[in-house]
Amino acid sequence: MSLGDDQEGSGGYGGTGQTRTHLPGGTTDVYGGARRTGRSSSRSLVTVVGVVVLLIAAIAFANRGGDDSSSSAKGAGSQPDASTTAPTGTKPVQSTPGLIPTGYAHDAQGAQSAAANYATVLVSADMLKPTRRAEIVQQVFVTDKQAALTAKFNKAYSAEFLNKLGLDQNGDAAAGHTYVSRTVPIGTKVTSASDTSAAVEVWCTGLYGTAGADSTDPVTSDWFTMTLQMRWVDSDWKVDSFSQKDGPAPVPGDDKASSADDMAKAVEEYGGFTYAR
Repeated sequence: MSLGDDQEGSGGYGGTGQTRTHLPGGTTDVYGGARRTGRSSSRSLVTVVGVVVLLIAAIAFANRGGDDSSSSAKGAGSQPDASTTAPTGTKPVQSTPGLIPTGYAHDAQGAQSAAANYATVLVSADMLKPTRRAEIVQQVFVTDKQAALTAKFNKAYSAEFLNKLGLDQNGDAAAGHTYVSRTVPIGTKVTSASDTSAAVEVWCTGLYGTAGADSTDPVTSDWFTMTLQMRWVDSDWKVDSFSQKDGPAPVPGDDKASSADDMAKAVEEYGGFTYAR
């Protein structure tokens, strides 16, 4: 759900909830190209084998690390220098399990990492729990926006709203049910930046709904983009405001839907990640 400034889209919690329609089958690629059929001729087989041999040869040559003299000097069993496989980019933020990561780099890369991690908690089941929501607001948003956003969130997540989701006033699902709202950032993009601020778009997919044998709101998926206005305060990136819009969404696949029990177990057993650009 987006309760940020300049809200876009339907505004429903966790996405629109609209049903995605599968396109009819056929021989045409939905992205515009005709599907290619496989070939079984001996010429095709020879071509494939030839390409594989060339690739193996190219990899072997690249791993030699240079001319014959340097190779013989290192010996047949030598390993490549550590610098050849060293990671690049700003060191990812350190985090503690169960807590929102903090301490981001003071650059555009750090702003993107912060935005990705904040997006996962702003559209999460924790936002429906009053106590946890208060903690999230204090940790994610700049101080001068916390009071107004707290009032806005409390009004949006009213007892009436929670009841429509099958949740009690504490944001808990009924016995035998599990409420799901989990966000996964797909990518980030900085649209503007300065020394003290940055606008970051986070393209996300997510799951939302209630898992349960008799649930009338089964868990489904959604695609959306969040725009977070970030501000550098107290040596870290915090959210000044945010908004949300639908998409970009891919063509739905033909995956078989899992049972309510399998979905509930997956959400409980598989933890989330800390994201870094």
